[in-house]
Amino acid sequence: MRRDASPGIAPASAPTPGGTPYTSSTGRLVGLDLARGLAILGMYAVHVGPEPSYAGGAVGWAMEAARGRSATLFAVLAGFSLVILTGRPEPKTGRAGRQAAGRVLIRACFLVALGYVLSAFDTDVLVILSYYGVLFVLALPLHRLGAAALGAVAAAAALVLPQVLYLLREAVDGGGWPDAVTARDPLARVTGSGGVIELFVTGAYPLPSWLPFILAGMAVAKLDLRRPRAVTGVGVVGGALAVIGYGGSWLALHLVPGALEGVRAASNTGTASPGWWSSAVGWDPESGLPAWLLVAAPHSQTTLSVVGNTGVALVVLAVCLVATGRSAALRWVTTPVSAVGSIALTAYVGHVVAIEVLDTGDLPDSASLPAFFWFAAAAMLFALVWTRFFRRGPLEYVMHVLTLPARLIR
Repeated sequence: MRRDASPGIAPASAPTPGGTPYTSSTGRLVGLDLARGLAILGMYAVHVGPEPSYAGGAVGWAMEAARGRSATLFAVLAGFSLVILTGRPEPKTGRAGRQAAGRVLIRACFLVALGYVLSAFDTDVLVILSYYGVLFVLALPLHRLGAAALGAVAAAAALVLPQVLYLLREAVDGGGWPDAVTARDPLARVTGSGGVIELFVTGAYPLPSWLPFILAGMAVAKLDLRRPRAVTGVGVVGGALAVIGYGGSWLALHLVPGALEGVRAASNTGTASPGWWSSAVGWDPESGLPAWLLVAAPHSQTTLSVVGNTGVALVVLAVCLVATGRSAALRWVTTPVSAVGSIALTAYVGHVVAIEVLDTGDLPDSASLPAFFWFAAAAMLFALVWTRFFRRGPLEYVMHVLTLPARLIR
């Protein structure tokens, strides 16, 4: 099975009266970098680390927790980055706004192209960058909305779009029209992929069920996160969403007559009971079995999964903001992880290239945990050294240069 990436700098801002500043002396929201770093390391765990069932215990639980939820955290932070790029706290207007939109579109094109290049490697990594770039384009028209409006749109998208995706997948499985569409799709011909059908329906990160994550991140970015109360609110809402998503799935699976049997029939692993949170249930169900919509496992693409995973991402973000904003000691201890997060694109691409070059995809489980630690240590060491001398990571600098022509927009 193929397995399961966003730079952005928050503007400098003075703390509000009575509030605790969560920004560094350079104006970065350090908690964002820490959250990105955790997402990167979570990706490493999924792509290089051992199978949860092999590791067992606390290590197995951590490996399971990283599955799907690391990518979700990236998507939520992508929404945050989109707001930063287009103006935070107030969106840019006039020529500045058009230039910001141009930079976003250039970044999106770069990420799409880079994603397809990485996907051509002979690895088991399900590269998120192409989906990520298209999500930027889809969410860009909404960047002027406020936090409440974006939150409402995100909630509506989480409720509706996974059901739309389910119906689309049923339609794809039930007819030959997708092959005809793909045969005429220039994106599919150029990239050798499933093209638009893959991006929207059949891929690992289908756009309908991943758009809510971007929108949720945009809503959070509209808040004044220099205020402790706002950060606490993000954490509380995140916790509630996690309980609703995972708890709701557990209740549905155990209380709805025939639900467990239906999920077991839909699952490609023959199991159902861990479907409320674990990837052990699988994520490529048989078609025509609506009981799958009660699952909240990572990559199940259901409403309950979207809600639960969004909740986890918000809790992690809130904890990172509090940890780095209120404790100098914690900020120092987490510096290596934050450094990885500050060059997240480079760290993500680097690990995919390393997996290709080192051919780690066939490692036995006994060697997977040491390999994960080596990958994590190498990323943190490189990030610490690089950020000591440079403001941007190597690929972040390339992307910055590519966006310079946006200054010509009138």
